[in-house]
This record gives sequence, structure tokens and C-alpha cells, in this order.
Amino acid sequence: MSVPEPPPSPERRGWRSRWRRLQRLPVALVVASLLSALGIVQLSFQLGNLVYRTVTWQGETRAAEERIRALERDVRVLREAEAAALDPAYLEVLARCQGFVGENEELVVAENAPDAPGEICHTLRLP
Repeated sequence: MSVPEPPPSPERRGWRSRWRRLQRLPVALVVASLLSALGIVQLSFQLGNLVYRTVTWQGETRAAEERIRALERDVRVLREAEAAALDPAYLEVLARCQGFVGENEELVVAENAPDAPGEICHTLRLP
């Protein structure tokens, strides 16, 4: 029978385990460096994507707000036109702009008047 080898002394065991840990250190550092690099690339992509979305959304928001202002302006004009359509004084002004004459009025035409009359009043296009 063989005699079992005595366990290594604590001094020798410490030196060997330290040497093994030092041999594994470069592999651990390479893995840690690769993971850090991957994290940096991912973070850079996420930050770039965030900036792109922010700029895009701000432009779209400005365009939507401008469109809302235009639509609100159109609604205001239509409400004013609706209210004016019930006003007899406004209807009379509109009729005069189109060339109508009242019942008790005389129509006087100048000798040098053009054959096709021009625009008498400013017209407002309704949306």
C-alpha cells in the first residue's frame, strides 16, 4: 500500500491558489472589458435613439399645434359667419356687394363705367 501524501503546508497552498487566481485574472478582465464595451455601445444607441425621437416628436407636436390653431381659426370664422347670416344689416351689405339695389332706390350708371364691374367689396372665403 502506498502511503498517502501529507496535505500541503498552508504556506504552499496559499502561494498556489494565488498563482491560479492570477492566471485566471486576464480572462476575467477580457470578459469584463467586453461586457463593458457592449454596455457602452448599447447605452450610446439608446441615447441616440432618445435624441432622435425627441427631435422628431417636437417637430410633429409643433406641426399639430399649428394645424389646431388653423382649425380653431376656421371654426371662429364659421361661427362669425353663422351669426352674421342672421343679422339683417349684414345681409343688406352683402346684397349691395353683389350689386343689388333697394326697392326705393334708383340705379345710376356712369357713362364711362366698364362693361364688367369689378369687385365692390372684400370677400372672405369661408373654410
